Amino acid sequence: MSIQTRIEESAKTQPGIARRTNPDELRHDWTREELQALFDLPFNDLLFEAQLVHRRWFKAHEVQMSTLLSIKTGGCPEDCGYCAQSSKFDTGLQASKLMEVEKVLAEARKAKEAGATRYCMGAAWREPKDRDMDMICAMIEGVKEMGMETCMTLGMLSGQQVHRLAQTGLDYYNHNVDTSEEYYPNVISTRTYQDRLDTLERVRNAGMNVCSGGIVGMGESADDRIGMLMTLANLDEHPQSVPINMLMPMEGTPLGRSEKVDSIDFVRMIAVARIVMPQSVVRLAAGRELMSEETQALCFLAGANSIFVGDKLLTAKNPEEDKDQKLFAKLGIEPMPAHSCPSEK
Repeated sequence: MSIQTRIEESAKTQPGIARRTNPDELRHDWTREELQALFDLPFNDLLFEAQLVHRRWFKAHEVQMSTLLSIKTGGCPEDCGYCAQSSKFDTGLQASKLMEVEKVLAEARKAKEAGATRYCMGAAWREPKDRDMDMICAMIEGVKEMGMETCMTLGMLSGQQVHRLAQTGLDYYNHNVDTSEEYYPNVISTRTYQDRLDTLERVRNAGMNVCSGGIVGMGESADDRIGMLMTLANLDEHPQSVPINMLMPMEGTPLGRSEKVDSIDFVRMIAVARIVMPQSVVRLAAGRELMSEETQALCFLAGANSIFVGDKLLTAKNPEEDKDQKLFAKLGIEPMPAHSCPSEK
């Protein structure tokens, strides 16, 4: 029985179940029933469907390489339950000031030499202060002069700050929705889900590329995972980059004792993200340190085509460079050139 036939059979008993999407069609009206139907597909069928979509828009064996640097660590007033950088939790992490511009650019040069084509800079803020914007913009300009794409994650942004970043030429702004709107209050209380959506809208309206995804393994239900993907896929414009993170439990945080996510469930998340956001780069983000080579290979098969390279993601561990190189050699993976995302502005 084909995937199309199976979905049509499901529709007889569940009205509104997923109608098959033309690979050339971008939809923004996905329902929970349709996404549930995709998650319910036999594993091989789901991966086959994801591969069809992936190969329509991307070269099958290319993966985009990014490097993430914490330019301001710790002391964040937010209470995100997964984050070691929150001032609300006793994690032993010492807060630091914003890094000097030249130190950030020196790290960017190392990242480029290691093969990164996108340089992501993150600051542990609720939102940046206007006095910090000159240094932030200098970092963006310096990295762009090296020929790399630039990405920032600084928390919530005002309209004026968004305009400043856009004028400076920032390529991507990262602001994850983290989980479903329903489950969100169980993880964060210091800002609302709508606050996050408002920042994404400001970024999008300013003409910058949006990087937004979420985290799996925070105690959320399967329906919450569907809700997260539905939020992203039904935005007016799909995020150009969609990071899917496996929770890295941090000692001292409320989620520090969370159980590891089932690997097959995680691969299903990647595959459904690929299907419902076909032109987006889907990033296999935090959690690779916990994954076997086989799990990572399945994620790439399911449509993941971006990773972070380097041994640290803000405060979490990441596979060492030589481990990634060996895995990519086994799988025949090649680096994706900069500005290769079909939906990139």
